[in-house]
Amino acid sequence: MLINDAQAQKTAASECDDGRNLSGYATGAEIDTAVSGRTKAEPSVTMEAVTDRANMMLAYQRVVENKGAAGVDNLSTLDLKPWLKQHWQGVKVSLTAGSYLPRAIRKVDIPKPNGDVRTLGVPTVVDRLIQQAIAQRLSPLVEPHFSHSSYGFRPNRNAWQAVQQAQQYIRSGKRWVVDMDLEKFFDRVDHDILMSKLANLIEDKRLLKLIRRFLEAEMMDNGQRVTRDRGMPQGGPLSPLLSNILLDSLDKELERRGHSFCRYADDCNIYVSSQKAGESLLADITDFLSNELKLQVNADKSAVARPWERKFLGYSFTRHKESRVKIAAQSVNRFKDKIREMTTGHCSRSVSDTINALAPVLRGWISYFRLTRVKGVLEELDGWIRRKLRCLLWRQWKRIYTRARNLMKAGLTEERSWWSATNQRGAWWNAGASHMNQAFRKGWFDKMGLVSLLDCHRQFQC
Repeated sequence: MLINDAQAQKTAASECDDGRNLSGYATGAEIDTAVSGRTKAEPSVTMEAVTDRANMMLAYQRVVENKGAAGVDNLSTLDLKPWLKQHWQGVKVSLTAGSYLPRAIRKVDIPKPNGDVRTLGVPTVVDRLIQQAIAQRLSPLVEPHFSHSSYGFRPNRNAWQAVQQAQQYIRSGKRWVVDMDLEKFFDRVDHDILMSKLANLIEDKRLLKLIRRFLEAEMMDNGQRVTRDRGMPQGGPLSPLLSNILLDSLDKELERRGHSFCRYADDCNIYVSSQKAGESLLADITDFLSNELKLQVNADKSAVARPWERKFLGYSFTRHKESRVKIAAQSVNRFKDKIREMTTGHCSRSVSDTINALAPVLRGWISYFRLTRVKGVLEELDGWIRRKLRCLLWRQWKRIYTRARNLMKAGLTEERSWWSATNQRGAWWNAGASHMNQAFRKGWFDKMGLVSLLDCHRQFQC
């Protein structure tokens, strides 16, 4: 599961920060009382703290900034302020009394690259506001105790740091990876196990009851209400934090065993020195997840392999002793599919408009993949994108006379222009031929505002 793209990786309702400062390791009593317990000195989270005006104002600001789709009540973030002016006092009373009932969540299926779908549950904007307020109070309580090797959905942590740490493990000689995929993690979360962990953190019964109600909220699917007895909806601001609280048990088990690992949400890579050690570890951790957390490892997608044979957060690594970061082949293929969607079958749209539409996609993609040290693929992609645009030009011209005239305008001789216009070859062939490359060079596309992946990457390295 990729995050930043946001950033390039974004969730439906929250973004992770891009800061680079790392929090320290928890030690001694802190580890023992991590997410499974608290020290007596640590304050608990109360409903009064959640509904505090300053906390709610900050939550409102973040929910509005994140925008997001409306829930089952069709109330948008733009309508939230006037709605709160009229109804907030009643909502606050029901929260402090412990009687607040969340609305149903709206089911949204997002297609995945493998042909499967990822199910999102979109809460109403009011419920997102309350979840955000809870997350803001709960996060400072658990954050200091989370593992140093956990990078997803945490302040001052990001996917780039996880990839760089993985690279260090490989360079240290751990050239085998246990690539573990949790099957439908967000859909399989056991409510009782999660709530037992939260009960060690939160003493306020009203707050615990509210979180369970959020977890068990019905899902609206094509007008039908579907009850839920497990899983947590992806799309709410509270879900990322709850996932880290649950999976902290996995982190602590790996730390207890002394393993080198990187976890980003439900993506976990463990780096070992041999295939045999990796296979033994995969079996042990599979049993641990099944018995302790009632989570299932996807055997088809999990494997013990060389790091350069797998991908992690869209990246992969080279075979060199001093392994370098590169863009995974699967990420390149998905990117090309996206570009094809934007450049194929749009003959009515001008090349200039197409370039403007491509700009944010290209900038976002290379921004996320700025860590790559294998630049040849960027040069190839730049050339391929220019060829797609030349292909679009050739299709738009249609008539032989139009093609010859435009080639002459671009600087080709009359003889060569007519010869090229009448070659009876297809658009893709002509887009890669010498006459189109000479007529529409990189400089022409630069003037038109086309973003060069290679040029952007060089700027990131400055």
